[in-house]
Amino acid sequence: MDEKETAKIGQGKPGPGRPKGVPNKTTQLLKDAILQAAQDAGGEGGMVGYLTLQAQENPGPFMSLLGKVLPMQIDAGEGGIHIHIGDTVKRL
Repeated sequence: MDEKETAKIGQGKPGPGRPKGVPNKTTQLLKDAILQAAQDAGGEGGMVGYLTLQAQENPGPFMSLLGKVLPMQIDAGEGGIHIHIGDTVKRL
């Protein structure tokens, strides 16, 4: 009888993988858990309370986080540059 030879690792065809645009479930679960932990840690102040405390007690890491968030909040359009920080919009 002929034995069927199986492909070795790296020699077979890859599977279809995750469809384009579908987020990794583990990554999404981790993000949700982190956001829930921050919400819970803030007590009555929620996530804003927690982040305010971190800004006061750990300004270095907080500023690093702020630096990653702020560039996503800058709009450059016809009316100039608008910076969105919370509910406040500054025009440059």
